[in-house]
Amino acid sequence: MTKNEPIRIVLAKLGLDGHDRGLKVVARMLRDAGMEVVYLGLRQTAEMIVTAVEQEDADVVGISMHNAGHLTLAPLIVNALRDAGLDVPVVVGGIVPESDLEAMAKAGVAGVLGPGASAEDVAACVREAVATRGK
Repeated sequence: MTKNEPIRIVLAKLGLDGHDRGLKVVARMLRDAGMEVVYLGLRQTAEMIVTAVEQEDADVVGISMHNAGHLTLAPLIVNALRDAGLDVPVVVGGIVPESDLEAMAKAGVAGVLGPGASAEDVAACVREAVATRGK
């Protein structure tokens, strides 16, 4: 990505979590913020997400979680990307208790957004994740 190119983000719901309304709203927020959004939708696997990141040359991955699987599934994506040799940050949105934020950061998650995050918060989190990747 050069300075003039928009950030390209892959958005997905990992596993069996079927709540996608919030992720669709986030997709719109990010498009409105000038980012290119690749929306994979529901019931994605880590392998499907990694393949999409490779094919789309994505700068960042956004995962929405509402099923209490964040401590298992978010590191799964971080590790799958790393194993594929991809330096692509992962941002998680959804229901993540504050007590789990440190564990998420230690697992390599670049940012966590909770319910009620504004469009500005969402875009800023994604931009920061991209700006600080590899550091």
